[in-house]
Amino acid sequence: MIVIARALFLFIFLSQFPMLPSAAEYDIRDYGAIGDAKQLNTAFIQDAIDNAHEAGGGTVIIPKGKFVSGGIVLKSGVELHLQKGACLLGSTNISDYRSISRNKWSALIMADAAQDIAITGKGVIDGRGRSLAMHVDSLFYAGQLDSSLYQMTERRPVAHARPQIIQFVNCSGIRVTGVSILNSSSWVQSYDMCRNIEIDRIRVYSLAYWNNDGIDIIDSRNVRITNSYFNSTDDGICLKSYQRAGGLQVWCDSIYIGNCTVRSSASAVKLGTSSFGGFRNVVIEKIKVFDTFRSAIALECWETGILENILVQDIKATNTGNALFIRLSKREKFNHLPMGKLRNVVVRNMKVQIPFDQPDYEYDFRGPALPFFHNTMPASITGIPGHPVENIVLENIRISYPGRGNPAYANLPTSRIGDVPEKISEYPEFSMFGELPAWGLYVRHADGLTLQKIRFKLRKPDYRPAVAMDDAINVDLKDVKFPGDSKPEPIFLNNSSVKE
Repeated sequence: MIVIARALFLFIFLSQFPMLPSAAEYDIRDYGAIGDAKQLNTAFIQDAIDNAHEAGGGTVIIPKGKFVSGGIVLKSGVELHLQKGACLLGSTNISDYRSISRNKWSALIMADAAQDIAITGKGVIDGRGRSLAMHVDSLFYAGQLDSSLYQMTERRPVAHARPQIIQFVNCSGIRVTGVSILNSSSWVQSYDMCRNIEIDRIRVYSLAYWNNDGIDIIDSRNVRITNSYFNSTDDGICLKSYQRAGGLQVWCDSIYIGNCTVRSSASAVKLGTSSFGGFRNVVIEKIKVFDTFRSAIALECWETGILENILVQDIKATNTGNALFIRLSKREKFNHLPMGKLRNVVVRNMKVQIPFDQPDYEYDFRGPALPFFHNTMPASITGIPGHPVENIVLENIRISYPGRGNPAYANLPTSRIGDVPEKISEYPEFSMFGELPAWGLYVRHADGLTLQKIRFKLRKPDYRPAVAMDDAINVDLKDVKFPGDSKPEPIFLNNSSVKE
């Protein structure tokens, strides 16, 4: 069990993060800031940060009050501390934001190539994202926003035309603890090519607009995300890996995500879809998921990267559209590059309840309705022809499905399993294949799959088998049961084989 051994090492290694030294305090009111929810305080807050940095480090205090600001830059050795009752309000005027990093994003709190920085306290950071995003939207119709920054089909500005709340690039020694982060106009926070990150006891509540990912970890190493709450109108906790100029190879490595609660209008915890370098040595455990439109856990690799040595355990999900989605594929425009790999994944101690209806229908922002009829979709593990997912272990998995599958509503029987489209180059999502010939688990193009202590339960009857496997070899079944199902045995088709 290489994955488990590395997980233990990962937990010990990541518990050792540098702490900012005790230093002088810099109250932003001493620089002219006023917390009346009206005055723009960008310059005053930046002056306090600059003075703390120039003195060799210090703590910039945001006291009780509502302090409006545009984009500020956090610098090495500086801790931004929000006292209880403090609220940093993002400006709703896009001209108050700028980008300082080498990518195209702007944000309320930015840092580029900084060391030993922190955002702490019991205060609130409120991006006021809906008002800010609607201001950006209005600029397009006023002829002041380039059409390349506007999605005509979805009728909204592209994600990177709207500021994030936190964006750190190429930084090391990061601490974000205790604060509440609300209402982004786009992604809530991203950490791009950073090292030694500690995210602990934060509360993210961002239902203000589209693309509100709760947190994005991009090609970063030695990361801990713990004891936190995420409620977002896009993926809750998302790891990404980008294509870099000059062929630079970077990836997410040594990531620990534990004891968090997540609600998402997309997927709760996702690795991918951007997956050029890939993801290695990741532990995801003790996660509670609720009211989530797509997958509780999604492990996706569809570009050129390697996704390997992943441990997922102790997951509880209620009212969630899909339990588990594991997908290896290849975008057509990268066919000239080597194929990626998805291997060595352990998922254990997972309990999920799948609803019959859309799980997020009570929210303002809901996942998009699909353009085809379908019965409830199963969990899935899929590669592509000639490139199987490898060495996947599912252990102690309990999923309750609604049943009510109706062949007159949508039907793709196991006799036509070859009609399930491959969709090799399409964006990966658990619904991508359309109607599937199983209600519990669909597997295709897999080599080395262990199912141990599996319980898939139907609340009402379904005409389909619980499990269907297509081109799945070296499958090991140990204590696999489907209570109440009229078709209790997995269906193996097209070169599938059970391990002797």
